[in-house]
Amino acid sequence: MLNKLLYALTADDMERVRRFGTPRHWMAGEMLIEAGHPVPGLILMLSGAASVARRDGLGRSEVVAEHCVGHFVGDVGQLSGQHAIVDVAALEPIDGLVIPPDQLRALINSEAELGGRILRTLILRRIAAIEAGAGPMLIGDSHDARLHDLCVFLTRNAHPHSVRDAAADCEARLLIEQLGAAPDDLPLAICPDGTILRSPSDTQLAMALGYLSDLDASQVYDVAIVGAGPAGLAAAVYAASEGLSVLVLDCQAFGGQAGASAKIENYLGFPTGISGQELAGRAFTQANKFGAHIAIPVEVTALHCGKQPYSLDTRGGGSVLSRTVVIASGAIYRRPAIAGLDAFEGRGVYYWASPLEACMCKDAEVALVGGGNSAGQAIVFLAGHATHAHVLIRRDSFEATMSRYLIDRIAGLPNVTVHPHTEVERLEGDATGLASVVLKAPLEGGATRLDVQHLFLFTGADPNTDWLRTCGVELDAHGFVLTGAAVPAGERRRAGDATAVNLMTSVEGVFAVGDARAGSMKRVATAVGEGAAVVAQIHALLANIGADSLGIGARG
Repeated sequence: MLNKLLYALTADDMERVRRFGTPRHWMAGEMLIEAGHPVPGLILMLSGAASVARRDGLGRSEVVAEHCVGHFVGDVGQLSGQHAIVDVAALEPIDGLVIPPDQLRALINSEAELGGRILRTLILRRIAAIEAGAGPMLIGDSHDARLHDLCVFLTRNAHPHSVRDAAADCEARLLIEQLGAAPDDLPLAICPDGTILRSPSDTQLAMALGYLSDLDASQVYDVAIVGAGPAGLAAAVYAASEGLSVLVLDCQAFGGQAGASAKIENYLGFPTGISGQELAGRAFTQANKFGAHIAIPVEVTALHCGKQPYSLDTRGGGSVLSRTVVIASGAIYRRPAIAGLDAFEGRGVYYWASPLEACMCKDAEVALVGGGNSAGQAIVFLAGHATHAHVLIRRDSFEATMSRYLIDRIAGLPNVTVHPHTEVERLEGDATGLASVVLKAPLEGGATRLDVQHLFLFTGADPNTDWLRTCGVELDAHGFVLTGAAVPAGERRRAGDATAVNLMTSVEGVFAVGDARAGSMKRVATAVGEGAAVVAQIHALLANIGADSLGIGARG
C-alpha cells in the first residue's frame, strides 16, 4: 500500500506534467503544506526531499512518509480545493512544480493514461487517511445525537476524522476540562490547525475544513443542480464533461439516500455489489475531475424563475444565478407517527444503516421497520453485525415491495426474524438513549415490546420540493415534480413546445430527475440514467427554442 501511496513519475512523465505547473523553490525546513490550511495545489517534486506528517490539532505529529524526486504531494482533496490534512516539510532544498486545481483537472483529462495513474494514487491516499483517522478530532458523549450527526456528516462526505468518547476515554475527559468546555459546548471539533469548534453545525465544520467555499453571487452558471444524489451527480458528470459550467448544491452529503446503502447488488456492472458510499464517492470524484463546483452543505430555500438568469436562494449563503436548473433534490426520510420518536433520533433511532451504525450495534439485538429494497439491503447488512434483527412490517410478507434476490437472502439468514402485521406504538428509554420498542399488538409469542437499543426506520420518504413553490413549478398531489406529458396542458403551453422533452417541468429551462420527479422509478440505475439524459435534453431545448431566449450558448 505504501508503495502505491508514494508512486513516482518517470522522467518522461515529469516532462509531460511541466506545462500544467508553475516552478517554485522551498528552502530546507520550509513548509510546503500545513495541515488545516489551504493548499496551492498538487506539488510535483523535481529535486530534494520532504517529510509527510499527520497532526491531530493538539500539536502531536507523526511522520508517515517521505517524498523525493518524482513524487507528487497531495491527495484527492486537491481537486476541489480542500484544506490539507497533513504537514509536508522540506528536509533539504526543493525545486518543484505547483499544479493548481484547475490545471490538475486539465492534466487528468488531457493526459488520460498518466492522469489516471495520478488520480488513483490521490484516491488511495484519501482512503489511507480515512483509515488512519487523520483530520479533525471529535470529542463528546457517544450517546449525544449531535456527535452522531457530525460523524455521519464527515463519513458520508468521505472526510478523514477520529472520534473520542468522553465517557470512556480519560484523555478526552481531560481535554474537555482543560478547555473549560461546558456540557452545551459538546461535541468539540479539534481541527488539524488547532482551531477548536464548540458544538459546531455541519456548515461551520465544513468551512473550518475548507471544503465549503463562498459562493460567487456574480457568476452565472449554465446548469445549477440541486441535490448530489445519483441523479444529480450523473447530471454533473455529463454536463461538466461537455463543457457546461456546473454548480451542484446539497444540504448534507453527496450520494443522497443511495449513499447510505450498505450494499447495492443490482446495479449494472457490479456483480458482487458495491456500497452506496463507494459508488457515490466515485461519482463525486468524477464530477470534480471534470470541473463541476460542488458545494456541501448548502441548503436551497427558494427558486426564483421570473426572468433569466434564474436565482436560487440558499440558507446563510446568499443567492446564486443559473441559466438552467436541474431538480435532483430527492426525498426526505419519512418520520412515522411514533410516540417518543423525537427524543431518540440519533440516540438509538436511525434512518440508514451505514458501517458507523453497524459498529454501534455490534453484538446487540436490533429492530428494523420497513419492507422495501432499502430496508432489505439494511437487513442483510445489519445481520452481519447484530446478534439478532427483528424486522417489523405491516403486510404479511415482502412479496409486493422487495426484490426477489433480497427476499431470498433474508430467508436464509438465521438471525433475522420477520414479524408480519406489526407496528410500533411508542419508544421508551432514558438519558443514554433508546431502551425499548413498544408494539401496538402482541407478537405471536405474546410479547408486547422488544428490548432493543437500536431501531432502524425505512418507512419511505417524501419529496424534497417545498423550495420550488416560489417558482411555480407544477407538483402533483403528493409534492412530486410533474414533467413532460404529465404537466397540465395549460402549463405546457406556457412553457412552450419544449415540454415535450420528458424531463422538462412546467417552467422553461427547469428540469427534474430522480426521486423528486413524479412517475420516476425509485432505483439508483434509473436516477443515474435520468441524470445523464437531462443533459442531452438541455442541449435539445437550446437547439429547439434558440439559445438567445435563455441567454445560453449551446455547447458540446
